[in-house]
Amino acid sequence: MCKDAGLPENVVDLVTAYCSQAQQLLAHRRPQKSFFETLIRSLIILCVAIAVVLSSISICDGRWLFARGQLFGLWHFCTVSNDSVLKCVTDLSLAQVEGLSVGVIPIRSMVSFAVVVAIFGLELLMVSQVCDDANARRKWAMGSVLILISFLLSATGVLSFSILVKDHLTFTGFTLTYWCEFIAAFLFFLNGISGLHINSLTHLRKGVGKI
Repeated sequence: MCKDAGLPENVVDLVTAYCSQAQQLLAHRRPQKSFFETLIRSLIILCVAIAVVLSSISICDGRWLFARGQLFGLWHFCTVSNDSVLKCVTDLSLAQVEGLSVGVIPIRSMVSFAVVVAIFGLELLMVSQVCDDANARRKWAMGSVLILISFLLSATGVLSFSILVKDHLTFTGFTLTYWCEFIAAFLFFLNGISGLHINSLTHLRKGVGKI
């Protein structure tokens, strides 16, 4: 409290001005995040990082389906000989699957670009937590949107590949790297939606607190 205690008038005015500035700073100070909110945001960042790693491994290997002694992938077509030797070629037209050699080109681009976009989204998510400034909420929202874009690209690539090799599809024929990409797409979707949701919840809570 800034009250007159028998001080000169100019001193009282000066003290009152300082008190007013201090009250304004306290009023505009950013509220501290709760432990639960920090934990949820950290888990979202961790899951996105795991999804990026899974998707990268899946794309680098690229062998997504094994059926009838043949291995179909993004980069190679392989056959298993009688002596169990795996023979791989990069000419996907040898797989004799209509549209495979041409169709995998946009699929490669989509899933690869999905990882690139996810990395930028992950960076924005981390920066928004490390640099807790006035634009932190906007950075988090942009990062979450980029993660959702990664989901769309990754899911489109997985679905397109499945359509191309539909005549050879078996549930047990999908390889581990295919499921890595599938799980990565699911994690992109889950964490992108969760990121936007927690951002809107905290914004509403802060708005109510100000009122």
